[in-house]
Amino acid sequence: MLIRAGYKISLSCNAETPLIALLSVHPSRVGDLRTPAVIYSTGPAPLEASLDEFGNVRTRTVAPAGLLELSTNFVVQDSGLPDEVAPWAQEVPLAQLPEDAVTYLMGSRYCETDRLSALAWSLFGNTPRGWARVQAIVDYVHQRLTFGYQFARATRTAWEGHEERIGVCRDFAHLAVALCRAMNIPARYATGYLGDIGVPAVPAPMDFSAWFEVYLSGRWFTFDARHNTPRIGRILVARGRDAADCAITTTFGQSSLARFEIVTEEVNDVAASRAA
Repeated sequence: MLIRAGYKISLSCNAETPLIALLSVHPSRVGDLRTPAVIYSTGPAPLEASLDEFGNVRTRTVAPAGLLELSTNFVVQDSGLPDEVAPWAQEVPLAQLPEDAVTYLMGSRYCETDRLSALAWSLFGNTPRGWARVQAIVDYVHQRLTFGYQFARATRTAWEGHEERIGVCRDFAHLAVALCRAMNIPARYATGYLGDIGVPAVPAPMDFSAWFEVYLSGRWFTFDARHNTPRIGRILVARGRDAADCAITTTFGQSSLARFEIVTEEVNDVAASRAA
């Protein structure tokens, strides 16, 4: 399967403003690219790329006073298979967890494990360990929260999402991540492209999506508390402890979002995607 993806994002700044962006395809998917995923900028400053502490591609630049547009358009090869379902996957004893997984047991900016620990154990302490326990958490979050773009709030934490019972995909992911960690299951936040492939199209503007990954049986598995069903065509951009580590753009000065267009769609061939 071939997927065309990309974006056009414009920021308005009052003055020259340093900027960090996490907008590149994650290194784990670079080998699947069928056309270059180059970031284009309308600003005069160069784009400088490096890997951050979580293995994401971080791009630094300086936005000029006025309008800055960042854009890309690429084609990626995808298996066309839905997210893996592995009921056999088991929890790994804490003493046997690798160091990089231990990081994802800790509370973080948006995932307050301390506030959710008692709730988590009361709800899931008697569920079967492993995949079944994670799925029980996903089911709970999916039923607990009501999705709506009008509910978006950049400061909402996992605890606040649980109490308010509303949110967008990042809130679903934060709550599920926090509950998993409270149950001593490493969980990390993930964001990227997820189009309406293999499902009815949603009559709303395309956006980046958030999901999460859990460490079971010595590897990471994808879960999605918002959709709560295996999906086709995820294109990973960034992973981290929560959304604070995976912000699409971070500006060090006053700025406002002037344009935000995302595309993710299946195409028949590379030539057709370029024509689009």
